[in-house]
Amino acid sequence: MQEHPDHHDAELVLRLYELRREATLRQAREWFMRQSRIDTAEKLTERFPYGTQENAYFRMVTSFWEMAASLLNHGLINEDLFFENSPELWAVWIKIERMAEDFREVYKDPGAFRNLQAAAKKYEAWMEKRSPGALALRRKRLEAITAKEK
Repeated sequence: MQEHPDHHDAELVLRLYELRREATLRQAREWFMRQSRIDTAEKLTERFPYGTQENAYFRMVTSFWEMAASLLNHGLINEDLFFENSPELWAVWIKIERMAEDFREVYKDPGAFRNLQAAAKKYEAWMEKRSPGALALRRKRLEAITAKEK
């Protein structure tokens, strides 16, 4: 990957932002961030069965960020530019990290959320170099938001 972002990187970041502004995805993101963490695939399907609005929201948010993470992980977008503009990716991972391994096992899909997980780990390293301790505070804020909605 090139060291400095170019116009292509900027176009991708702007396109991802444009997609995030789409009305339904915006609603899904709002719902997703306010939901309590889900520990298992079973709890996901119990609370939000397939066919419900919430299940569609869950899939919409996680698949959007999995796609964005895939672009990053394949070197198609400059990491610094992406991370400066997409911290939500990390928050989405934090919300699903406890259930990811269970999801992979239950659905026999070892690749589920792998791009998101890898990108979130890169983001954590990037943030720790740039702003040591900031993610610990963000994690607490995210947990507080989730706790209010229980």
